[in-house]
Amino acid sequence: MSDNQSWNSSGSEEDAEPRDESGHLVGCVDLSGVLSKWTNYIHGWQDRWVVLKNNTLSYYKSQDETEYGCRGSLCLSKAVVTPHEFDECRLDISVNDSVWYLRAQDPEHRHQWIDSVELHRTIREGRREKGGIQGTIFIPPPLADSGYGSESSLRRHGSMLSLTSATSGLSATSTSSFKKGHSLREKLSEMETFRDILCRQVDTLQKYFDGCSDAVSKDELQRDKIVEDDEDDFPNTRTDGEFLNHGSREKLFQAVSPKGINGIDFKGEAITFKATTAGILATLSHCIDLMVKREDSWQKRVDKEMEKRRRIEEGYKSALNDMKKNSHFRGPDYEEGPNSLINEDEFFDAVEAALDRQDKIEEQSHTEKVRIHRSSPVPPGDVYSSIGTHRFSEKVEEMVQNHMTYSLQDVGGDANWQLVVEEGEMKVYRREVEENGIVLDPLKATHSVKGVTGHEVCHYFWDTAYRNDWETTIENFNVVETLSENATVVYQTHKRVWPASQRDVLYLSAMRKILSNNENDPDTWLVCNFSVDHDDAQPSGRCVRAKINIGMICQTLVSPPEGDKEISRDNILCKITYVANVNPGGWAPASVLRAVAKREYPKFLKRFTSYVQEKTAGKPILF
Repeated sequence: MSDNQSWNSSGSEEDAEPRDESGHLVGCVDLSGVLSKWTNYIHGWQDRWVVLKNNTLSYYKSQDETEYGCRGSLCLSKAVVTPHEFDECRLDISVNDSVWYLRAQDPEHRHQWIDSVELHRTIREGRREKGGIQGTIFIPPPLADSGYGSESSLRRHGSMLSLTSATSGLSATSTSSFKKGHSLREKLSEMETFRDILCRQVDTLQKYFDGCSDAVSKDELQRDKIVEDDEDDFPNTRTDGEFLNHGSREKLFQAVSPKGINGIDFKGEAITFKATTAGILATLSHCIDLMVKREDSWQKRVDKEMEKRRRIEEGYKSALNDMKKNSHFRGPDYEEGPNSLINEDEFFDAVEAALDRQDKIEEQSHTEKVRIHRSSPVPPGDVYSSIGTHRFSEKVEEMVQNHMTYSLQDVGGDANWQLVVEEGEMKVYRREVEENGIVLDPLKATHSVKGVTGHEVCHYFWDTAYRNDWETTIENFNVVETLSENATVVYQTHKRVWPASQRDVLYLSAMRKILSNNENDPDTWLVCNFSVDHDDAQPSGRCVRAKINIGMICQTLVSPPEGDKEISRDNILCKITYVANVNPGGWAPASVLRAVAKREYPKFLKRFTSYVQEKTAGKPILF
């Protein structure tokens, strides 16, 4: 069913809206164009082709897909358009609990869209108010026009009609309104009986009055014939109804005898009529007494129902607010940003829950990753000893010397390193540093791993062929440029951990071997990763660009084997020093960043070293 059909089926007032030859609402300006629409917390803002037409806002993935049908639409009759308080390009359109977050390319386009949407809504509402449902109200004629109360009407129609019309409606409403009260129902039943009796009596009296009227008319005609000259002898009556005219005394007396006309006992009927009306009044009085006595009970019931309704309404509003909060909780207002509506505790809880989910997924796939056999040729050792001749070679040499000078220094003294994690041979230290509200805490970890060499650890850490096997935070990566056999420029995006924004990083990764100056000291293997700029990987609005300076520094210690045995993996031990200086960018709370770093860095180091041990088990030692 089309949108127009769905509107028209809602009411006849919709059908009367004026439209032009193309079917568009008269007075409304259609609008279409590209707007960014918030899709979900994973993909964020995406460009969509949005069309405003016939009081409906629809969107398509692109302009080319308009002929295949829209991906979603909103009827604007009850829509609420809200310009964002801080973002000058953003507008939110909500209908009940459905919200569209939209962004225009500039504030002018946003104003244009808001004005067009409001114009559609205003014209629609105006026509609805003018063309609302028109009912037919019956207004009864005035009482005088109906003939009730006039002498001619009394003779012509009788009093039963007026009494029946006046009492039937009262009886019907009364019995339905008070049918729950047993005593009241009985009294109302009595009133029904009294009404039937009264109607019959009124009918009898009406016949009597009609007979009297006819008799008087006949008597006047006869008197005019008999006594034409004596106009003053108009017959007078006594209280018992006997006429005193001498010319027709006997005839008239027979017509108005105490038994009445046609054998009606007028006096008896009058007494019965009086008794019936007295019974009605007594019953009505009893009904009033019953209703007064039950008024307190009814009022208590009403108060109880009102209180119950109030509690239900409060519960409904609370549930509705919770539902709206949950449905919008992953909207753009609740993600990382300078004006985020989520507090630090909620931010941390959401991040921790997302990381837990990632850990469960990683545990399921870890075994399969280890089983995959990957082979990557290992260059000769002298390749890693050369400085290189590429354009970043001097920067690489500077980073290597800094790591060898400062990263291997002891954590004691005035460095203010704080031990935050200690698990067996692994120790993690942190030094709290903030700059412009951004956490820049340097991190340093030391670890000792048996059965592997420094060359092997750095090889698996540097070679991108194995990156996805042990790195669980990366969504995708690619080598932007290969500078030399031991240096590459890598771009990688990390998995989104809602509500934090997605991060990406562009860095140069170099692997070096530093020969020892003393034959008693081991050689040092080192991988340094530091941020650089590259024309083929410019920052985008989709991710927050992080800056890193990371060093993996390894030394191999060999214990002499027993007797003439060859050196085995049981005789080697790798001492690892891992340093990380990360500027995450963005607006994540400092407490959350520190808590995540304390949780994730030790897990990463244990996961990676365990992976190296599994990959090198049973293989020749790579010194």
